[in-house]
Amino acid sequence: MKIKGNSIRPGMVLEHNGELWLAVRSQHTMPGKGGAYQQVELKNVRTGSKLNERFRATEDIDRVRLDQSDFQYLYGDDNLLTFMDTQSFEQIEVERALLGENASYLQDGMVVTIESYEERPIGVSLPETVVLAITETEAVVKGQTAAASYKPATLENGLRIMVPPFVERGTRVVVNTADGSYAKRADV
Repeated sequence: MKIKGNSIRPGMVLEHNGELWLAVRSQHTMPGKGGAYQQVELKNVRTGSKLNERFRATEDIDRVRLDQSDFQYLYGDDNLLTFMDTQSFEQIEVERALLGENASYLQDGMVVTIESYEERPIGVSLPETVVLAITETEAVVKGQTAAASYKPATLENGLRIMVPPFVERGTRVVVNTADGSYAKRADV
C-alpha cells in the first residue's frame, strides 16, 4: 500500500531500500526555504540498525501490512521461545533476541500478539501490564514520607524496579511492560 511521505507515523512498518523499517519517530519540518518534509527515524526490523531519512510530501512510500495473530507462550530455552497459535494450535519458535529485555516478562500461558510478514515473525507485543512478586527490597524507614520517595526492588523475574516505600517483600505488583515501571499493588 502506497502512502505519502508526510503521512508516516511512529509504529508504521515501511519498505524502504529493499528492507523493512519500523518508524520510531517522525517530525514534520517546514524550513524557511524549500518544501516541507517529514524527518523520520527508522529502525531496521531484521538487524536493529537505525537510519534517519527525510521524506517529501510528494514521495510515495510502501507501507507494509503485517499479519497479527494471538499466540500463547509455552516455554523457552537459551535462544528460542516457543509459542502456540490460539486458533490453529500450531507451534512456532521465535528467537529470544526479537523480544530483547521484554522476554523476561513472559509467563507460562501468557497470550501475546505476534506480527509477521510473509509468515516470518518480526515483532511480539506483550500485554500492557504483568503481575509479578517482589523478591527483595529494602525495609521501610519509619517517618519516611510517601511523596516522591521510591526504593529499589527486585522482581521474581530478576528485573529491578523502583517501588513506593510501603511495598514489602512478597507483595505482588502490577508492572508496565513498555517501560518496566511500577503501576500499582496487585489485587489479592
